Amino acid sequence: MAKQNRKILILLAIVVSISLQTARAELEWDYNVKPVPFSKVSVEDDFWAPRLETSRKKTIPYCFEKCEETDRISNFEKAAGLKEGKHEGIYFNDSDVYKVMEGAAYSLQIDPEPSMREYLDNLIKVMAKAQWEDGYLFTFYSVPKRQPEKLWTNVPSIHEQYCVGHMYEGAVAHYEATGSKLFLDVATKNADLICKVFNADNRTDPPGHQEIEIGLCKLYRATGDERYLEQAKFFLDQRGRLGNRGPDGKRGLYGTYSQDHKPVTEQTRAVGHSVRAAYLYTGMADVAALTGNMDYIKAIDTIWKDVLDTKLYLTGGIGAAGGHEGFGGHYELPNMTAYSETCASVANIFWNHRMFLMHDDAKYIDVLERILYNAALAGVSLEGDRFFYPNPLQSMGRHQRSPWFGCACCPSN
Repeated sequence: MAKQNRKILILLAIVVSISLQTARAELEWDYNVKPVPFSKVSVEDDFWAPRLETSRKKTIPYCFEKCEETDRISNFEKAAGLKEGKHEGIYFNDSDVYKVMEGAAYSLQIDPEPSMREYLDNLIKVMAKAQWEDGYLFTFYSVPKRQPEKLWTNVPSIHEQYCVGHMYEGAVAHYEATGSKLFLDVATKNADLICKVFNADNRTDPPGHQEIEIGLCKLYRATGDERYLEQAKFFLDQRGRLGNRGPDGKRGLYGTYSQDHKPVTEQTRAVGHSVRAAYLYTGMADVAALTGNMDYIKAIDTIWKDVLDTKLYLTGGIGAAGGHEGFGGHYELPNMTAYSETCASVANIFWNHRMFLMHDDAKYIDVLERILYNAALAGVSLEGDRFFYPNPLQSMGRHQRSPWFGCACCPSN
């Protein structure tokens, strides 16, 4: 039993981006299992310690280099007035920078490298300059000039909420690693704006791509400000319900692709885009734990069984269908054409981690371990600078890892 407990602690330490940090606030409700803070665990084995070192020395600096080369970072510099030019890349490219920053912050917890700390702090200062006076921060509508008329005009597809959700996670990780509120202040200023724009008296659009719910829960843990937890719950409860959506207040439901076909507490099957789905289920678990609302848990217990019994690859991968990057039907698990996106595996780890914390049942760690050692780990090379986006289970020599992607959500995750 002692050996098994040690194994669980090591696994929870390794999956750094799912580590629930030491709460800075007194919480009325929380998970049944309290994880050991990542900063209190050292990994010294022969398998994971070298992987963490590769991440610190190679992968994180490499990802920052690619974010610079592809102008993801220069978009922030332009928005801050430090450079001129048009916005480069996909509209949700901000999220990739935030995710790499989160990884760098976790790395600082185990190795407080001065050069990485300085790089992060300089980047955060640029973001603070790029932030609008009211807290808005999204470079796509800020470059080459601010376009206030476009804000929140396409919530289902443009991903303003998704991007800042990743920013919140990065900001909390930086705060926990350094004790500095430099990034946290940027995040809370933006979250305050989100709370003003999206509420029962104004806009009720849920995010087209879930993620902000997880970030808001982490902000609540870090600050104790209940508005952030209430906002996460508000976004969950708007799914599957018509309200004041869109700039004209008449936008309909997004459908199964975004898990917006019925209220979340009435959903029983995993459908649609698998990354969105697993982020949603993770957010539902967080809000349930922090509010004591077990209706969310009843729903994701049922959905978890649907995934485990009928939609999970041998590797732990999810999302078999490449067309919509999502779930197929029951037992639709082809090998050659398996999509099994790396981001979906990461999100599935998040979800199973929360399920374990809620239920204190090792079966969730079993699934987490399967994903971690297979579907997620396959997404990055041993050298740390080549990546898989989809992860087919069979290949006739036609697949190889890539140095980067136009949509770089997987390397940054």
